[in-house]
Amino acid sequence: MNTSEATDRVLVVRAQRGERAAFGELVTRYMQRAYYVALGLVGNHDDALDLSQEAFARAFRARAGIDPERPFFPWLYHIVRRLCFNHARDQRSRRLTLEKAGGWLTDTTMGRCPLSPDRAVERAELREQVGEAIERLAERERETLVLREFEELRYQEIAELLGIPIGTVMSRLYRARRSLAREIETARSRLRQERGAGE
Repeated sequence: MNTSEATDRVLVVRAQRGERAAFGELVTRYMQRAYYVALGLVGNHDDALDLSQEAFARAFRARAGIDPERPFFPWLYHIVRRLCFNHARDQRSRRLTLEKAGGWLTDTTMGRCPLSPDRAVERAELREQVGEAIERLAERERETLVLREFEELRYQEIAELLGIPIGTVMSRLYRARRSLAREIETARSRLRQERGAGE
C-alpha cells in the first residue's frame, strides 16, 4: 500500500465514523480526476461537473460500504462511470468538446508547431470532427480510450479498474484508435477539398 492509499484508508475510516471533513479531503483529492473522467465520457463541461459532484454525493451516502483496505478511486470510478453511461443514454444529442481533454489527438496528427490562421481554423474544425468521432465509438471503446489517453493510465491499471484482461484493453484501444484514424483522415480530406473549392 503506497502513501496515497494509506492516507485514503485513514480518511475513509474517519468518514465512516461520521467525519464530514475527512470525506471532504477525499473530494478535494479526487474531484479533478473524477471531473476529467466524466468529461471524457459525456463530453460536456457542465454535465461532467454535475455528474462528478453527484458521484461524490452518492459516495458519501454509501460510505459505509467502502472497503478501507482497497484504493478509494477505483470504487469511486464505478459510480462516476455508471452515472455517465446512464446520462449518455438519455442525452444522445450531446457533443464532445476536446479543448481540454483531447488536444492530444490533433497535436499528434497536425504537429505542435506555431499555427497560421488557416491552420488554426483547420485544427479547430478537426477537433470538432474528432469529438464527433469519439461520440460514435462504442461505450466500452470510448471508456477505455478515455482512461488511456486522458487519464494516462497503464494497461494493467485499466484492466484492474474495469475488471477485464489486458488483452481486452488492448483490443478495445486498437479498435477505437483505428476508427478514429479513419475518421480523422476523412475529416482532413474533406477540409482540404473545402479549402480547395473556396480558392
